[in-house]
Amino acid sequence: MAETATGGLAVDTASLSPLHWAAFGLAAITGVLHLWLGVQFLTSPMGISFLLAGIGFFAGAALVAVDYRRRLIYAIGVPFTAIQIVAWYLVNAPDFSPLGYLDKAVQIAFVVVLVVLYRREG
Repeated sequence: MAETATGGLAVDTASLSPLHWAAFGLAAITGVLHLWLGVQFLTSPMGISFLLAGIGFFAGAALVAVDYRRRLIYAIGVPFTAIQIVAWYLVNAPDFSPLGYLDKAVQIAFVVVLVVLYRREG
C-alpha cells in the first residue's frame, strides 16, 4: 500500500498501467450513473441500492489507486458488477432504456478489464 512521508495514503501512480486507467474511467462512468439514479429514486429501496453501488465503484477504485490488495479488489469487483448486470436485466426486462444499455456496456467492459488485471497480477 502506498503511503506518504507522514504515513497517510497516497495514490501509487508508478504501478498503474493504461489498463488500470481504463478501469478507473469505466468505474467512474458507472459509479456516476448509479449515484445519479440513486438521487433520482432516493425515497425507494432501489434508490438506496443505486447509491450503494455507486459508492462501491468509487471505493474499489480508491483502494486500487492506493495499491491496497488489488488482486482481491479485482476479484470482488467482477461478481459485484456481474450481479448488477443480471439484476438490471431481471428488473427491467423487456423495457430497457438507452441509458441502461450504455451502463451495461460500460459494466461488461469493466468486468473484462478486471479479469485481465486479475490474471496479469497473478
